[in-house]
Amino acid sequence: MSKAVIIGTGTMGSGIAASFLANGVDTVILGRSMQKAQACADATRSCADSIHPEWPRLNSQLQSDCLETWNNWADVDLVIETVSEKLDHKKKIFVDLDERVPAHIPIGSNSSGFPISDIASGLKTAHRMFNTHYFMPAHIVPLVEIVLGQHSDLAIAEKLCEFYRAHNKKPVLVKKDIPGFLANRIQHALMREALSLIEEGIATPDDIDTAVRYSFGFRYAAVGPMTQKEISGWEGMTLAAELIYPSLSNITKPPNCVTNLIKSGKTGMAKGAGFRPWPADEAAITKQNYEKRLKAAFDVLSIAPDKN
Repeated sequence: MSKAVIIGTGTMGSGIAASFLANGVDTVILGRSMQKAQACADATRSCADSIHPEWPRLNSQLQSDCLETWNNWADVDLVIETVSEKLDHKKKIFVDLDERVPAHIPIGSNSSGFPISDIASGLKTAHRMFNTHYFMPAHIVPLVEIVLGQHSDLAIAEKLCEFYRAHNKKPVLVKKDIPGFLANRIQHALMREALSLIEEGIATPDDIDTAVRYSFGFRYAAVGPMTQKEISGWEGMTLAAELIYPSLSNITKPPNCVTNLIKSGKTGMAKGAGFRPWPADEAAITKQNYEKRLKAAFDVLSIAPDKN
């Protein structure tokens, strides 16, 4: 039996907790108050039900408590911080964990913006601290980025990857905490080009979605970009690259087509509009279909899984 402690009671906290709970890991949720921790526990059970309705048969236990008073670190395999993206707040928590958590237990941060080198700066046990970066919705998306900071121990990181593999996640090891880590760098490279094409009037947001979903995005549900080119051969890719690369966008800030949306309050479904209007009922249906498709994609990825 394994045990994980999740610090933070937001959407990412409940999703991360559910991904452990649904895979047989005893899970502890720690919040600023007992009320917040208990509410997060309820959300965690709901997420776990949605991905593995039979999880109670695994006998994994869910607890909730206050961060300030919790001190039962016996048998804990991993601690993950998931609080809001405020560096001072995260550093304060890590200073506390540095003193309170036994030195053999790895500590991760789910921060997507702050490198672990900054969060763990000056701490005596920074060698066991990593970015453990999930993607929303965390209970469904398999990837977890294990990112080494300046003082992180590679051997501990590799054991952490083994821990995640044993509990049905797909870890990747990022050996330097560069901005965006691994997946977000690739994602933002695509998004920079997509937004530039919209800005220049070459394609609509809907056409870009269709082009990605039904061409290379469709293939990536089967294999990643490197393996896909191993299958098709690198010669054609390199010949096309010589023509395409010089014309790709190299802008260094988001273009007006998206910054103007933000200025006008059209930031997406939560505000009722982004590049297009989002009535509440249509937004709800789209989100439901999104999760259904993610779960279906996970089932596809589980067919004859690769070595990773």
